[in-house]
Amino acid sequence: MKKKGISPKKAARATSVAKRPATGKKKSARTAGSAEFWTMRLYIAGQSPKSIAAISNLRRICDQHVPGRYEVEIVDLLRNPELARADQIVAIPTLVKKLPIPVRHIIGDLSATERVVVSLELSSS
Repeated sequence: MKKKGISPKKAARATSVAKRPATGKKKSARTAGSAEFWTMRLYIAGQSPKSIAAISNLRRICDQHVPGRYEVEIVDLLRNPELARADQIVAIPTLVKKLPIPVRHIIGDLSATERVVVSLELSSS
């Protein structure tokens, strides 16, 4: 009689995932200096034009104003709609700045660069 359980492939994959340092890059970036580290979550809807524009605009803004001091989690609500509840998402795309506090929500494709920079309190220093 065979025991039911995880297949060897799944067990190997689970172990390899567990061995990866989950915070390797974040830890080094946070401890690199006294500069603040930005943690953000961008809620999008698949590959819509506004979603693609929001990703591109956010990447450009962060690379310009806080290079190496940010982390962005992109959440596709077409794949995971239940995740919208946690941050009270009512429109997409929406950017949620988690850290540094205070938490901020910005709705839209983030094309108004100056407004985004001011709202997120980003600085080049």
